[in-house]
Amino acid sequence: MTLVVRKAELTDSGPLATALARAFYDDPVMTWLIPNDARRRKRLTTLFDLELRFVHLPHEEVYTTADLAGGALWGPPHKWRTPPVSVLRTLPRLGLALGVRLPAALRFITTIEKVHPRQPHWYLAVLGTEPENQGKGVGSALLAPILQRCDRDGTPAYFESSKESNIPFYKRHGFEVTGTIDMPRGGPSVWPMWREPRP
Repeated sequence: MTLVVRKAELTDSGPLATALARAFYDDPVMTWLIPNDARRRKRLTTLFDLELRFVHLPHEEVYTTADLAGGALWGPPHKWRTPPVSVLRTLPRLGLALGVRLPAALRFITTIEKVHPRQPHWYLAVLGTEPENQGKGVGSALLAPILQRCDRDGTPAYFESSKESNIPFYKRHGFEVTGTIDMPRGGPSVWPMWREPRP
């Protein structure tokens, strides 16, 4: 069966945010930021909805499937950084979602942005698949539109893996680990990964 991948629209934001919240429920960074199991799914849904609406959907480079089983949120070359105006516009809802963990989240963003490559590249900010659809090719299908464009245009891609167990999946798609980013104050590590375009 061939998966149909399409660009997400603003009306997809709520359902797609819910799918991403389910995908990232056990993610080490998300469990560190939102340690309360009972509240995590609702708060993650809010966070992904904000990220979709204010950061990624305006670039028109968010990909999903017909049934919204997952999403790939990309930042085009030179547009990977979260705009400060977006942070300010979403700060009240970010505060409600993260509570006392908001400063930790902002430190996390600052830490990963400090080591973010400056060379032009496509930035995979988020890739997530509903748990019941994992292992069925959804993630690979969601990556395909931009990775094909990277190969066609000769542009690298960059990503930070928050789960060490996911690294082999990204390696199969041409990403290579370039180091480790250790979060301050006891936070989890993430693995930056770089992908050179394939001929």
